[in-house]
Amino acid sequence: MQIDLSIFNPQARPLFGLDISSSSVKMVELAEVSKGSYRIERYAIETLPRDAVVDGNITNLDAVAEAVKRAWKRMGTSTKFVAMALPAAAVITKKIIVQAGLRERELEVQVESEANQYIPFALEEVNLDFQVVGAAPSSPDEMEVLIAASRKEKVEDRVAVAEAAGLKPLVMDVESYAAQSAFELVESQFPEGGKNQVIALIDVGANVMNVTILRNDQPVYAREQAFGGSQLTQDIMRQYGMSQEEAETAKRSGNLPENFESDLLRPFLDNLALEVSRALQFFFTSTQYNQVDHIVLAGGCAVIPGVDEAVSGRTQISTVVANPFANMALSQRIRPKNLATDAPSLLVACGLAMRRFDQ
Repeated sequence: MQIDLSIFNPQARPLFGLDISSSSVKMVELAEVSKGSYRIERYAIETLPRDAVVDGNITNLDAVAEAVKRAWKRMGTSTKFVAMALPAAAVITKKIIVQAGLRERELEVQVESEANQYIPFALEEVNLDFQVVGAAPSSPDEMEVLIAASRKEKVEDRVAVAEAAGLKPLVMDVESYAAQSAFELVESQFPEGGKNQVIALIDVGANVMNVTILRNDQPVYAREQAFGGSQLTQDIMRQYGMSQEEAETAKRSGNLPENFESDLLRPFLDNLALEVSRALQFFFTSTQYNQVDHIVLAGGCAVIPGVDEAVSGRTQISTVVANPFANMALSQRIRPKNLATDAPSLLVACGLAMRRFDQ
């Protein structure tokens, strides 16, 4: 599923994925080895100063642009075209049913008139895009179309950051859709490619836990919970008198005093497992489903050693840490050990990098 809130089409130009989250900037560049199989060329992660991005909104444009520039330099690519994404909360999406066989212009008119009913802003204030999903389930004479709209300033802020860093945005996607694109690479690692299985994709970032439950690549449920890794970072800062940057680095490298595990890490992981368990309870009570076959953990918190055991222990559901690169070839620049550690936090950036191969 993909949506361009942009006016551009990638048209096979080389581009890389740029994911701006609340704690860091992440970049991934892929190459296609053969149809549908990829090689990871290079990637970079650059920590953001605190509060540079709040609730998905860029509040300090210069600081974010600087971080993007540093990451791009470190990545060492000559490619300047990027695919970016907006947080799901900044995008209104709606599926509509229209008559099949409409011409492009007729479809645009119909989408605009439908959008008027669902979007609480004037149309001139939004970037609007749509994509034909396929034939409508109810009737062969109709088709299903996905509309996506976002306030112009949300799109413009991200475009401004890329341009200030000397990059050229070609695609504006939605974070949740980009994550789902990359998730298909993870799902192929399950028995029978995850077919007919209910899989919970749980992306635990710095401040928000995004829960998407999928069956046969279709989301059947989504919710956001206020919980994230910044809690652990704050605890480390308080306990050991570190700055945010020191705490983030120590958390990633595991370079902390030995009481860290018992005093801070264990309680945090128990808390995280409890939040996942609560999210699944919400899912069961609000849908007809009563079981989940697999849990896939992604996001910055999924890189913490032992997180999968904590979650599977609490939920009694088989739990894996997302690695969309598991079956990919690696270029010589990539250090396999570092990539294995960083992979779960690169899901959105990987999904965006895949936009390069859209037809």
